[in-house]
Amino acid sequence: MMFAIIENAFLSILGSAVPASTVIVLAATGVLLNERVGVLNLGQEGFIAIGAVFTVISVQEWGVENSWLALLAGVLGAAVIGAFFALGVVVMRVSQVLVGLAVALGGVGLANQLGTNRNGSPVPTEIQFSDLDPFGVFADNEFFEAFLLHDPVTYLAYLVIPAALWFLLFRTRHGMVVRAVGENPGAVDAVGASVTGLRFFYTVVGSAITGAAGAYMVLTITPTWSPDIARGRGWVALAVVIFAAWRPGRVVLGALLFGTMISFESTAKARSWNLPFLAAVDMGFLLSMLPYIVTLIVILVPAGAAHMGRRIRATDAPAALATPYLREER
Repeated sequence: MMFAIIENAFLSILGSAVPASTVIVLAATGVLLNERVGVLNLGQEGFIAIGAVFTVISVQEWGVENSWLALLAGVLGAAVIGAFFALGVVVMRVSQVLVGLAVALGGVGLANQLGTNRNGSPVPTEIQFSDLDPFGVFADNEFFEAFLLHDPVTYLAYLVIPAALWFLLFRTRHGMVVRAVGENPGAVDAVGASVTGLRFFYTVVGSAITGAAGAYMVLTITPTWSPDIARGRGWVALAVVIFAAWRPGRVVLGALLFGTMISFESTAKARSWNLPFLAAVDMGFLLSMLPYIVTLIVILVPAGAAHMGRRIRATDAPAALATPYLREER
């Protein structure tokens, strides 16, 4: 009896953790791509919000009835903002920290303004993504449902995009140049490649992928518009990339850890789990904090161990991260 309860709880947590983590995987992948070319993009909250609101607008105002086209609307909306961001930090060489924070705050504000009359308005179910079991073959099998029955975007985020990015960065000549832009842009310039062009392009692409995270949220996770929809996920994506040591495969694992914490929170609330030794604590408040506490721990513990001389892993941060490139200073 106890085993069955534990099994059901585990499958329930896992089943909701995978889609919940998809948002973080997409956002963190966008961050990874930006930072691999030496651009520190702190505007993730804004890009997620912009992607979400343009997806909602495409459905409710433009009459989009296809989930992939609605997702594309969010991606393109974030890409446009990403182009302005890249113009500022790559071409004009304004402080990446200041511009990133401006995009984070301004993007959320713009999204909230565009969504003012849409608060609580749902996204119709007929345009949401469906799982990969249209005939219900595994409908009664909780194991398959938890592990396998998710929508196509989940598999793109977990498998296709990280694998493609890993192959690009570590198995192609172009990927070597991309990594070199973030490590030693002067050397890239010396061999005739455009540092500005590569940084601009991959900053826009990374921003667009982050926008896909917001679009996915309103199409699948919370199919309705609400202000401040990102709710810290952009900052978590930044932390996940550091935890992952700027490696695509580790990004997936880090995002899944955060999604598991979110899922644990919702499962614990649904099942009314209580801990006797925390009876005086507001469990709802504590569980809401749990994902962010865990994220903080996975960042601080390796950093503290490295500081004390017990290095757990290499950080592998790009050497030229957040450093504008000036050919005159080469």
